Amino acid sequence: MLTIEINGKKLEAHKGETILTVARRGGIEVPTLCHMEGLAPSGACRMCVVDVEGFGNLLTACSYPVADGMKIRTHSPRALETRRTIVQLLLANHPDDCLYCARSSNCDLQALARDLGISRREYHGFRAKKSLDVSGPSLVRDPEKCILCGKCVRVCEDIQSVAAIDFVGRGSKTVIGTAFSRGLATSSCVNCGQCVVVCPTGALVERSYVPEVLAALRDPDKYVVVQHAPAVSVTLAEEFGVEPGTDCDGQMVAALRRAGFQRVFDTSFSADLTIMEEASELVQRIKTGGKLPMFTSCSPGWIKFMETFYPDMLPHLSTCKSPQQMLGAITKSYFAQREGLDPAKIVSVSIMPCTAKKFEAGRPEMTQDYVPDVDFVLTTREAALLLRMSGVGMIGIEPEAADTPFGERSSAGKIFGASGGVMEAAVRTAHFMITGKELPGLDLQPLRGLEGAKELKANIGGIDVGAAVVSGLGNARALIEQIRAGRSDLHFIEVMTCPGGCINGGGQPLHSDKAAVIARMKKLYNVDKDCGLRVSHGNKSVKRLYDEFLGAPLGEKSHHLLHTHYAAREVLV
Repeated sequence: MLTIEINGKKLEAHKGETILTVARRGGIEVPTLCHMEGLAPSGACRMCVVDVEGFGNLLTACSYPVADGMKIRTHSPRALETRRTIVQLLLANHPDDCLYCARSSNCDLQALARDLGISRREYHGFRAKKSLDVSGPSLVRDPEKCILCGKCVRVCEDIQSVAAIDFVGRGSKTVIGTAFSRGLATSSCVNCGQCVVVCPTGALVERSYVPEVLAALRDPDKYVVVQHAPAVSVTLAEEFGVEPGTDCDGQMVAALRRAGFQRVFDTSFSADLTIMEEASELVQRIKTGGKLPMFTSCSPGWIKFMETFYPDMLPHLSTCKSPQQMLGAITKSYFAQREGLDPAKIVSVSIMPCTAKKFEAGRPEMTQDYVPDVDFVLTTREAALLLRMSGVGMIGIEPEAADTPFGERSSAGKIFGASGGVMEAAVRTAHFMITGKELPGLDLQPLRGLEGAKELKANIGGIDVGAAVVSGLGNARALIEQIRAGRSDLHFIEVMTCPGGCINGGGQPLHSDKAAVIARMKKLYNVDKDCGLRVSHGNKSVKRLYDEFLGAPLGEKSHHLLHTHYAAREVLV
């Protein structure tokens, strides 16, 4: 162990650690705009410069390793003046639309300017004009607000292995853009939104459909229903100042009703429905020699990733639609028929932790007679905005239950929000389908946690089953390459686009640290532990749906409404 001194405070450090790592562990904050935990430092923004005794130049805390006996000042006059100059130079070429920027009051650049006492523009000159990229259905890119920190490039390439964007040009002409500057829609972008999560300014935001939803709520000729994903109830309250990991399910349902939605459904219901179809499909493939391993199909970013990079592996995807699309399809068929409603007059809204769900809802495969299963998708952040605009809060509101029959769920459907949850729910039901008995214990600990790759081997009714769970597309790519190279011990693989699953999706509250993501995951598993119904096949409303309308899993009607197909994509590279 080494001993260093930061701002007069003695701290212990390991050899090879950076100044920034040690400072943060000691509770000393050093500002940065480009640093990403877990990735090699880039030192691009220079905001983390610190004064070290005996060194003539300022050192970047994110990249410089500690040495025994170092004496460091993080906020010396020289360091502060350097940071002020950097921020002033960034502001010199930055738009002055903070009042109506999507990241206003939640912008790292704005916060730094405030903390550094910058109250006016010091530098003036030519400001480059760049066009908005609104080509995609999920994300909007504003190059004028980009400060070239490179975080979006790094998360897209190093974590997601998609590389849809990169640095283009040299010197003062450097920008971040797509191949041939043709926009995100024709790039390899999978719409995951992880770039939005790490962007320190408003250069990357989700495409908002709040105005369209508000217009539908005001239209007396429309019947507006909303569904909310399993992960949303354990994150939405954070947007109202509540600590991470708080489950606001009942309060959220009540708030959405006050905002004007005529029915509030729980996507966990259709997660149970997904398990019935997906587990049936898996059992069928295992028993009949179908294409294995079978990959889950709940995560739309993952689907586009496969269509773009591994089209030869598409037969391995489950044909099941995602829970969002299943509930949308059932709402505009069974529900419309039961309530005597015209499906064309139903406006189906979903609240999702995911920006890629916006892309999914617009896919041509997700329609019935040219009527989309889901009309508008709002992220968790957008849902909070809609509630605030409607004068509805989350604090002190009396909880209410979601509407039946699509408000009844098992906790197996609820844990879909965490990486490993889909697999755990599917194994519980597949075990019952194969053996006729419930899985002993139900808890599958090897599938839980934030690790990027997890595996489980089990014998179910005399059949050896290999299961794997991966989150983050970089981890998915690594596993696919193993399978391509001949690995054959896996039967079922769950893939979540975002690291950790939906609880860490691209549409979730910004500035979420690892502790917040862990708290959300723990809450989902606590809900599961305390629930009286923990298996999807035990959901009586799902059984009723099959009895009254669908027939049986993998039947003709369920195949028509709940299953789909995918095809290879051509993109500019």
